[in-house]
Amino acid sequence: MIEKIYGENVFYEDACNELVSVVVIPAVDEAKLDLVDTPDIQVTGIDKATGVTFKITAIVKPDVEIADYKGIEVKKTINAVTDEDVDKMLENLRERNSRMITVEDRAAAMGDIAVIDFEGFKDGVAFEGGKEDNYELTLGSGQFIPGFEEQIVGKNTGDEFTINVTFPENYQMKDLAGQPAEFKIKLHEIRAKELPELDDEFVKDATDFETLDEVKADFRKRLEDSAAQRAEAEADNAIYEALISKMTAEIPQVMYDHKIDEMVRDFEMRLSQQGLNLDIYLTYMNMDKDAFRKQFAERAEKEVKIRLALETIAKLENVEISDEKVDEEINKLAEQYKITVEQVKSYVHPDAVKADLAVAEAAKIVKDSAKISE
Repeated sequence: MIEKIYGENVFYEDACNELVSVVVIPAVDEAKLDLVDTPDIQVTGIDKATGVTFKITAIVKPDVEIADYKGIEVKKTINAVTDEDVDKMLENLRERNSRMITVEDRAAAMGDIAVIDFEGFKDGVAFEGGKEDNYELTLGSGQFIPGFEEQIVGKNTGDEFTINVTFPENYQMKDLAGQPAEFKIKLHEIRAKELPELDDEFVKDATDFETLDEVKADFRKRLEDSAAQRAEAEADNAIYEALISKMTAEIPQVMYDHKIDEMVRDFEMRLSQQGLNLDIYLTYMNMDKDAFRKQFAERAEKEVKIRLALETIAKLENVEISDEKVDEEINKLAEQYKITVEQVKSYVHPDAVKADLAVAEAAKIVKDSAKISE
């Protein structure tokens, strides 16, 4: 009766689903197809007499051609560290150890914190949300309407005065947007940042060093190391840019899309570590998911191309990665993430680790052969 109503094919659905794993996957392996996406499988025929026929549409990794990947010429520039650079770090150290003090011997200036009462009026009538007592306003921060903070500058503690401003045209409260208003102000207190004296005593209190000269030398060394690392990274980037330009391949869009997916997942994971999720972040940034994904498009394209180029070079150079090296790398990952080897293998297949090591070896071949001038 069921067969009469629904047809004999109703009984074959489960069988077809089983066949996908036991027939399709071995067929892909036998054809030695390197797929970059889940294949599209369509059942083209099914009956008792002829059995089942499938049509599989698959996107495979592209053929890549690359030449002249050895001897790439790039220039590495290490920016010199100046006394001004060291001084900026010293000022940052002073800033981190500053304290706020009450100012009584001068008028308010930009950078001060003004403790004020304020009340706003439009056409002589107080408006909602325009009143606050003992508000701590950092002058020059741009927290308030343009022109508001500037009119507090020059005033002294205890002064009572009026400020005239005009709300911006795009102000969120539409009845105030573009309208003139006045604020009655009372200045209760002026606070300013007091920086410590830059001397040996301060250095002893704020750092692990004994003298100012020792701190300067340490800061200079850190800046020089940073400049060298930055120059190295920029040279590597130049090598990869040159490598991409020497590559020819028709890369399917799905490879870029998958890389963007990977980057988005990584971003989401970092957000979760801060107690946030992507929806909250996008709302805060006033951005939709399509616009968010587009931010990763350029980097994703570059990383896909670099990977394809290095995989091709690994084959051209006959790079072989032993099982011992794979096991060594898996042990490193287990130690790094403080999990067991079995857990690592459940997350990352040993073949993927082998492929990554081959790519790393190919990158070393390219970099070691590059001609880097300074």
